[in-house]
Amino acid sequence: MSRISVAVLGATGPIGQRFVQMLEGHPYFEVEGFYASERSEGKRFGDIVKVRDHEFSEETMDAKIRTMDIGRISKNARIAFSGIPSELAGPTESELAKKGVAVFTNAGSHRMDEHVPIMIPEINPDHAASVEMQDTYGNGGYIVTNANCSSTGIAMPLFAIDRKFGLKEVFVSTYQALSGAGYPGVPSLDAVGNVVPFIDKEEEKMEKELAKILGGYSKDGFRPAGFKVMANCARVPVVDGHLESLVLKLDSSPSLKEIASVLSEFRGEPQSLRLPSAPEAPIIVRTEKDRPQQVYDALAGSPERAKGMASVVGRLREGNGYYKMFALSHNTLRGGAGGSVLNAELFKAKGLL
Repeated sequence: MSRISVAVLGATGPIGQRFVQMLEGHPYFEVEGFYASERSEGKRFGDIVKVRDHEFSEETMDAKIRTMDIGRISKNARIAFSGIPSELAGPTESELAKKGVAVFTNAGSHRMDEHVPIMIPEINPDHAASVEMQDTYGNGGYIVTNANCSSTGIAMPLFAIDRKFGLKEVFVSTYQALSGAGYPGVPSLDAVGNVVPFIDKEEEKMEKELAKILGGYSKDGFRPAGFKVMANCARVPVVDGHLESLVLKLDSSPSLKEIASVLSEFRGEPQSLRLPSAPEAPIIVRTEKDRPQQVYDALAGSPERAKGMASVVGRLREGNGYYKMFALSHNTLRGGAGGSVLNAELFKAKGLL
């Protein structure tokens, strides 16, 4: 089977480098080129790589970075995986879609656009049909976004619980890793030994985007989920992995054992299709009193290609009519590049590429 030609945009950044990691040896996709800004032209990928927990092949390390060229990309690649900053992503991704490229993006520029899905394939595979309503679909081009990294880690547990027990209210507090701010990101003097209780527009994104992700879709448009989300977001001195506290008000009164069972047994379309980057268990429940933790659980997920693609839930509790838990996910894998790669795998399986 011939593989689909893809380009990585923003290959020098944290998300771009995770795209490169996820695409190494991929059974569906073959990388046509690594692209970044003019200042990176001609640099060797191995000279800019900052990923600490993956060993890249010699071929990948020797690959040269090219200046982003929409004409070249649209000529040579069917897919563009975008890890570029939002202010550049908006017009660049729109132009690529006009030229017939399927854009799978980590950026937030188009998340709330009409007929642009925010995809988490275990939750809303039916939202994939929305791209057929995009103006550029006729020539093969469209835009698919993945969720904000802080929304991703809690979306699957929320979906599984809502589907079985019904959600009324969701209160979330996030403890977000430094890598979520990009590179160089938060200055070390602000980060070390400190917690920064503000991430620009993050809380607003979570509250709006989760409603779209967990809601419905028809040709008339997206229908928001029927429960409220209230978020507080903070940056903590951790490299990778977003830990999030959840307090939930439900329609029913299940036991903690019932909730744990629903979470552990949850599976979605990526699992039934056996997509390459899909974790066998998308939600892992830990019973230890002090889990999940970034150092132990950020890279949860199997098989090997799905490391960092599972959400890990622990400390299930109840009291005063509310249910409480913590959830952890890897922000640059499941919440970033890995999420977009899994989206593209789903679109291939649905015949949309």
